[in-house]
Amino acid sequence: MDLASSSANPNFSSPTMGGSITSSTTPTAAASSPSSTPSRYENQKRRDWNTFCQYLRNHRPPLSLPMCSGAHVLEFLRYLDQFGKTKVHNQTCPFFGLPNPPAPCPCPLRQAWGSLDALIGRLRAAYEEHGGRPEGNPFGARAVRIYLREVRDFQAKARGVSYEKKRKRPKPKATSTPQAAPPPDSGAG
Repeated sequence: MDLASSSANPNFSSPTMGGSITSSTTPTAAASSPSSTPSRYENQKRRDWNTFCQYLRNHRPPLSLPMCSGAHVLEFLRYLDQFGKTKVHNQTCPFFGLPNPPAPCPCPLRQAWGSLDALIGRLRAAYEEHGGRPEGNPFGARAVRIYLREVRDFQAKARGVSYEKKRKRPKPKATSTPQAAPPPDSGAG
């Protein structure tokens, strides 16, 4: 999910931030050797981090990363909605609650809940990798968690589908191969 990166929006450039938290890329466990290429996850995390830092720089007034709060993260998520590709029906739409609407409607395209949830997870990790303290991580703020839950619930109602936690499957028992009986103990007295 390339959210408003430089390729999608030419007004964005690579961010540089001052202060105790930096936006420069740092080596991670996935890219341990200098010759290995970063994983897809690491590349996406870097792009998301750069996009967020650019958003802070374009904010009026410009924000430094240490001054960023959960409210600014919510602003960022709402800003990203304009780039969404998921049709989310309004409550007044006749197709509200239908998983497969029979005709087009004027309801807005938004970011899907799963995309926002994954984005926040990547940004939480990136914040700490760039020197942020876990207890001050704005991406883990209570308001952000509540917002994501509300988006999930509303999108589930709008589409007529429920997002339920996946239950862990019980581990299959290893009875597929017959085991030979142990040899009788032929010990003499």
